[in-house]
Amino acid sequence: MLATFPPPVTVTWLHQVQTRGEKVRGTNVHEELIPMKLALLLSLLFVSILPAADAPFNVPGLKKDIEFTKAGDVSLTLDAYVPQGEGPFATCILVHGGGFTKGNKHTFITPLFEPLTKAGFVWFTIDYRLAPQHQWPACAEDVNAAIKWVKAHAAEYKVDVKRIALIGESAGGHLVSWAGVTATDETKVAAIIPFYAPHDLVTHVKRRNEMRGLGDLIGSSEMSEANFKKLEQMSPSHFVKPGLPPFLQIHGDADTTVAHEQSVQFEAKMRAAGNSCETITVPGGSHGMGGWSKLNSDYAEQMIAWLRKTLK
Repeated sequence: MLATFPPPVTVTWLHQVQTRGEKVRGTNVHEELIPMKLALLLSLLFVSILPAADAPFNVPGLKKDIEFTKAGDVSLTLDAYVPQGEGPFATCILVHGGGFTKGNKHTFITPLFEPLTKAGFVWFTIDYRLAPQHQWPACAEDVNAAIKWVKAHAAEYKVDVKRIALIGESAGGHLVSWAGVTATDETKVAAIIPFYAPHDLVTHVKRRNEMRGLGDLIGSSEMSEANFKKLEQMSPSHFVKPGLPPFLQIHGDADTTVAHEQSVQFEAKMRAAGNSCETITVPGGSHGMGGWSKLNSDYAEQMIAWLRKTLK
């Protein structure tokens, strides 16, 4: 079967308005003494074009809050974007970050929604259980459950099961890499893209000299050999072996949360095992792709090009 990629689509993208205490630059309406009626009219017009606070994105074909698994009494949901056309299409499953303790399917990873939509991919963004309420390996199990669900519902969502990529950022980057290096026949995928992921958790916590969210994930924040041993067994780098799917890492070289060296070392280990692994370095990029737009980085275009090449 020929690989299916629909032509690029034109999307009217609604960005969630966020205020971070910045002063609005421009004319001061009070200093200019704009008549009150005109000011009111302008304000009403401005409000009318703002997206709702709970709708940072809105594209045709988006389906929200679909339950993909139930872990005990916890219902886990995903959102799904399906392009127009017959399909099946190359597909991406997105996993948000948040230090294993916070975040959801609409946080941190949202800058990827627009480029994937415009490029014509099917994509899913998922929730997973968070620490400290849910300790390891709950979050990893949820990612695997999402992969199985997507494959089981491939026909309904026009998914090409041979062309599925996992994309995650920060803690989510760790989780997609973990899923990639420990995959079974049921959960294996064609490609992995971790953004600024901690792959060697022991080195990661020793560099910071604290456990942070990883302590919540394992139930202990003590910097002890026993805990280091646990973290080693949770580290994707510890399970690198021949025959893994191709990886594309994306990491800023000014990241002070997860050292860029994590990606350098992981790539070296992957290549030494005979696997394909590339790294896009974002010059000046800190932790979190949300701030990269100010750097005029083309990381998203490079990611799309790599996906098209890898999932052909």
